[in-house]
Order: sequence, then C-alpha cells, then structure tokens
Amino acid sequence: MSRALPKYDKRRVAFVGGAAAVALSGTVIAGFALAGESGQRAETARTLAGPGTISCPDVTGQLPAIPASAQAEVDRNLAQLQTQIAEADQRLADTVGQGGSNFVQNAILGPLEDKRVAALNRIETAIGRAAAKPDGLEALAGCTLNADGAGAGADDGAGATPSEPAGADGDTGTGQDTGNGNAGNGEGSGANTEAGTITCPDVTGQLPAIPASAQAEVDRNLAQLQTQIAEADQRLADTVGQGGPNFVQNAILGPLEDKRVAALNRIETAIGRAAAKPDGLEAFAACTLTR
Repeated sequence: MSRALPKYDKRRVAFVGGAAAVALSGTVIAGFALAGESGQRAETARTLAGPGTISCPDVTGQLPAIPASAQAEVDRNLAQLQTQIAEADQRLADTVGQGGSNFVQNAILGPLEDKRVAALNRIETAIGRAAAKPDGLEALAGCTLNADGAGAGADDGAGATPSEPAGADGDTGTGQDTGNGNAGNGEGSGANTEAGTITCPDVTGQLPAIPASAQAEVDRNLAQLQTQIAEADQRLADTVGQGGPNFVQNAILGPLEDKRVAALNRIETAIGRAAAKPDGLEAFAACTLTR
C-alpha cells in the first residue's frame, strides 16, 4: 500500500500548516511589537525619573575689576557658589520622587537662591572695601532646573513646580552664608503633619547700644525678622501634609535661617558704620518648630 496521503489529506495538512505558520508569525510580530512598546515605555520611565541638573547664571563674567586686596575673598565666595550648585545637584538626585508639587522649588532651588544671595553680597562687600562697590549681583542668584525629571521644566528660575520665589520678602541684602540651610536642628525636621508654630531666638535684647545714625536701618531689619517668622508660620500652615520626612526643615526652617542670617548681618553692618561692629549675631538665626 502506498504511504502517500490522499490529495484531500494533503490539502488539509497544507491548510493547517499554513494557518499555524500565519498564527506563529502573528505571535512573533506581536511579540516584537509588545517588546518595542515595552522598551519605549521603559525608556520613557527612565527619562521621567531623571533628576535633571541645576543651572545658575555666570557670576565671574559680571564682576568689575577686582582689587588685589579683595581677590582672595572674592575667589573664596566664587568657589562657594560652585559648591552650592554641586550640593544642590546632589540633593536633587537624592530626592527624586519625594515631596509634593512644590518640593524642588521649596527644598532645593529656594534655599540655593538664598545662599547665593549671601555669597554674592559678600563679593560686593569685599570689592567695595577697596573700590566702587558693585550693585545688583543678587539678580544672578536665581537658578533654574534643566529637567529630565517628571513634571520638571526650566521655567526661568521657578524650578520644576514654581511657588513663591525665594527671598520674596525682599531679603536680598548682605548676609553670611552659614551653609547650613539644610542642616537639621533637632526639631521640626519631620513631615508636616500638623502646623505648629515657629519659635526664633530674641535678637533685640542681644544688641549693643545702637548709634542714632544706624537706628532706622536696625529697626527695619528687626521688623524684617518678624515678617520672616510670620511668613514662615503661614507657609507651615499652608503646607500641612506635604513633603517627606525632612520637608519642614528643608522647605521652611532652613530657608528661614538663611534669611535671618542675612538680616542679622545687615544689623551688624549698620551698627559697625558708626560704632564697634557686633559679631556673632548669626548665632540667633536658627529657629525651631513647636507643635
């Protein structure tokens, strides 16, 4: 008996085999399509999760001729500006995915701007001791986020998610950058789950006799210190429930301390123009959170 299949059976085998081949091809094509889509999604996810980098205006090119006697101090502060950016970039990378909608502005770009204002003002002061004091360097303090991160965008210094600009209370005067805007003070460094109030050391009782020529400027800065506390208290109330474990310290107490350092330094400078300049008022800059 011949082992050859009948023609009908051959046609049936050919049809079934062809259908299987088509099905298999469809499966392979679908597999490639899904793999491509999955890969695209993975690439998108990696892009959205990137922290981005921080860009700040060039300062060196905006400086006038620097007197020899001021060169070392100016160089120190220019180096400090670079260190501040590097630290902010690192913090940006370390906090990807943390915080609420305003986290980048409140916890990174805002404090960075405050620190840059202080360093830029020190540069102005250093040059001004031996030559015409340059004004307006504070305009170079604001930085932007070159964003790879989710919801981030370079939007003229407002950061990934803009809120009020740092130093919006007009605190752009002289200041000593303690570099501790992000340092915890042992209190108030948790998530903002309840508002509480902010308590700061008394400054008025720590001042020496104030020369009459300095009284008005000292009074303005003392009033500014009170305004800063009131604004921080309001911000505390407005952000209840936002942020990660260090939100209060990073977004409220740290920036407040930087602003108080600047105001306290202005008080020292005002008194020092007509009498012995008091030192160490920066010790009264740090505030605590009372719940």
